[in-house]
Amino acid sequence: MPKKSQIYSVNEGNYLHWEDGLKKYIDYLKEEDKETGRPYSLRYVGSMVADIHRTLLYRGIFMYPADNRYPNGKLRVMYECNPMSMLVEAAGGKATNGKQRILEVHPSKLHERSPIYIGNEHEINTLRKFIDAEKVDDKIIIDC
Repeated sequence: MPKKSQIYSVNEGNYLHWEDGLKKYIDYLKEEDKETGRPYSLRYVGSMVADIHRTLLYRGIFMYPADNRYPNGKLRVMYECNPMSMLVEAAGGKATNGKQRILEVHPSKLHERSPIYIGNEHEINTLRKFIDAEKVDDKIIIDC
């Protein structure tokens, strides 16, 4: 998996329902900054497999976050999040639910759901800074 990206994949139609840290990350990706290669391009098929396939080939990040309507996310850990996470990690990427590595989540039921952020290491680490910073302070200073 390429190390640097300029593509993000998420259903922005749900933007109003996301936590503030994720909103700030998305806004960050849309800002113009030649040094970091922003703004990024949004590419969203709406099929996790197709979006992950593109992410593996061309780099970037795929996100299916929790929101205030679905606080546990919508994708199933056992047969959606885990298989894709295994593939992406084998290719050198990362997968998280925003708090922990997806492959370390131990579901208690077959259809347990989870948010997922999956992609190259740089993008996942940057996203985590925004999510973690939101929980600490309203001012976010990111050194990417």
